[in-house]
Amino acid sequence: MSHHTSRRTLLATAAATAAAAAAAPLVPAHAEARRAPGALKRIVARMSLPEKVGQLFVMRVYGHSATAPDQADIDANLKEIGVRTAAELVAKYHVGGIIYFTWAHNTRDPHQIAALSNGIQRAGLAQPTPVPLLIATDQEHGIVCRVGYPATLFPGAMALGAGGSARDARTLGRVAGAELRAIGIRQNYSPDADVNVNPANPVIGVRSFGADPAAVARLVAAEAHGYQEAGIAATAKHFPGHGDTTVDSHTGIPVITHSRARWEELDAPPFRAAIAAGIDAVMTAHIQFPALDPSNDPATLSHPILTGILREELGFRGVIVTDALGMQGVRDKYGDARVPVLALKAGADQLLDPPDLSVAWNGVMAAVTSGEISRARLDESILRILELKERRGLFSHPYVTDAEVDRVVGTRPHLAAADAVAGRTTTLLANTGALLPLSPRTRRDLLVVGADPASPSGTTGPPTAVLAEALTGLGFTATALSTGTAPTPAQTAAAVAAARGRDAVLVATYNVDSGGAQARLVAALGASGVPVVHLAIRNPYDIAHLNGYTASLASYSWTDVELRAAARVIAGRIPPLGRLPVAVPREDDPAAVLYPIGYGLSY
Repeated sequence: MSHHTSRRTLLATAAATAAAAAAAPLVPAHAEARRAPGALKRIVARMSLPEKVGQLFVMRVYGHSATAPDQADIDANLKEIGVRTAAELVAKYHVGGIIYFTWAHNTRDPHQIAALSNGIQRAGLAQPTPVPLLIATDQEHGIVCRVGYPATLFPGAMALGAGGSARDARTLGRVAGAELRAIGIRQNYSPDADVNVNPANPVIGVRSFGADPAAVARLVAAEAHGYQEAGIAATAKHFPGHGDTTVDSHTGIPVITHSRARWEELDAPPFRAAIAAGIDAVMTAHIQFPALDPSNDPATLSHPILTGILREELGFRGVIVTDALGMQGVRDKYGDARVPVLALKAGADQLLDPPDLSVAWNGVMAAVTSGEISRARLDESILRILELKERRGLFSHPYVTDAEVDRVVGTRPHLAAADAVAGRTTTLLANTGALLPLSPRTRRDLLVVGADPASPSGTTGPPTAVLAEALTGLGFTATALSTGTAPTPAQTAAAVAAARGRDAVLVATYNVDSGGAQARLVAALGASGVPVVHLAIRNPYDIAHLNGYTASLASYSWTDVELRAAARVIAGRIPPLGRLPVAVPREDDPAAVLYPIGYGLSY
């Protein structure tokens, strides 16, 4: 059967069974036809030691093309990696995978991504021992997206948590997974399995499905199934749980103070559910967890955590991938040559994005040559990685086509599915005097002001502009005025002046500080006498720090799909169906709850 025929068959089957699959009970994810027993072991046996060591690494590389990137990207590659192109990276280090980033210029548009993926696979299959590469990315949706428009973008995890639907989570995985596969990406570092119980968490927050372990577990398993049904390796992260931290592991090392019993109750359930659902991979966390390992090594380097708990207690048999090894949380204790060695000794299989690949690669080579890491231990990881590549069809179908891209990416049914999922996520927290929904017959003239943070890939413009355009399309006359995330007194005064005479003002906030500039903006707008509709476009905790609003909603992100859904809720085109997946604490007493998990108003 030809490559084109097999892909058409796969897509037709997926389309024909979509409705049934969404409602089906969770079962182990499907796998493509396996090679004959022993075939992968024979590949491992043929590989040289440098090829085996390279197979462990998943590396960044700059450029939109595997062989002809822009000169600036060639310069960046030479400076950071010592190669000019992705093809040279594969030839020199025999890396087993590559991770795509927007900032590395890997993800300009779907056809370019597909061509880059094909070029990388050609390089992998040109090695002395031909092995396809596992191309990965962080496509969490919501605030973390590497592949933007015209690909289909869904609401992020916390928005899905507000919707509470396992069917929607599975739909996201199935649709987004089909699009990733069409452009040559076969592993997604998603879903996030962290239970976000700390409102001050600086790195997880809305990337988590919420603060209820059972709810998070259900959605993690559903989304993982969706991805793997589409032929994408899903990855639960960040083990053993990053949801109760106040330090960003990119810049420091967080410490989790939970007891072992608390970990079992709070952090473990989503990972247990992911493993029971047959997830392909688990990503480690660069966190210290003294109750699980008193050595204070980060979990990424902890044998008691990765081997003792994840492998032996939870029974995970898939691929363990480290979080990025350039993050400070894993570099504080040991040098860059030792970190990958210690990660392997702890039980990891894939070593993600070290800051200096030469140092890391040579460090592992030396450890194997000296016997610190046995050849048998090395082969265990290589075999797990090859088995994953085989499950995801890379040995049989490593390449993609432009026809696939056109047939699958950003199609009308996919975009409609994303809009429908988003329509079930917006949460209404306050509605004094039944101000909402607004009607263009009675409150036509609207001003949209507020925060316009840096845009993730799921946006086509500043949030105020996207909201104004969406409301205008719903029959209002809406004008946008950006005041930023730290409005000056002059910007606040201008917003108040622009609000006078309007029928209502919509103000978007982004991570409000108590008594900060955004809070002062909302209070000043409220004092103007114009009805104020507040929309928290990231963390739903903003409402606790505000006064002056008449109605308040949470969208959990500022991507277009979520902002359009919020506009439809404001206009009464759809009801506010979202319910808080986290508790909102009181400003004056953070130990007390202002709005509990499950709270949300209806029309």
